[in-house]
Amino acid sequence: MEMNINEVKNFLPHRYPFLLIDKVLDFKVGEYLTAIKNVSFNEPHFTGHFPEQPIMPGVLIIEALAQATGILAFKSEVGRPVNGQIYMLVGVDKVRFKRTVEPGDQLQLKVEVMTVKRGIWKFNCEATVEDQLVTTAEIICTQKTAK
Repeated sequence: MEMNINEVKNFLPHRYPFLLIDKVLDFKVGEYLTAIKNVSFNEPHFTGHFPEQPIMPGVLIIEALAQATGILAFKSEVGRPVNGQIYMLVGVDKVRFKRTVEPGDQLQLKVEVMTVKRGIWKFNCEATVEDQLVTTAEIICTQKTAK
């Protein structure tokens, strides 16, 4: 099942320049989600990281993966956010960066549920560009109510 950007915005509180999911390609409730982030030279972080050789910061790749986990957790647990609910990043383990991401790349984000215990979700995550592994990580999140 796909989700376009307008549907994605129903699940994430982020907005430009911090909404890092452009489209959900597929998901299965309680199991996995695949999304994309189109990387554009116009993004503000490229003006300083690095001007002569723009590279997407690794922390933003992790943030994009974390946003994908939030969508999957909502889809799996409550269907969609209500009353200010958000999923917060609470941990990142086993992070590895294998190659750089540059303007013009399409980052494919894959997240898979590993465990859910007492409201704490743990996901196995990977990001790829053209089927080449970019980043792997285990991401932990939990639901909170925004203030």
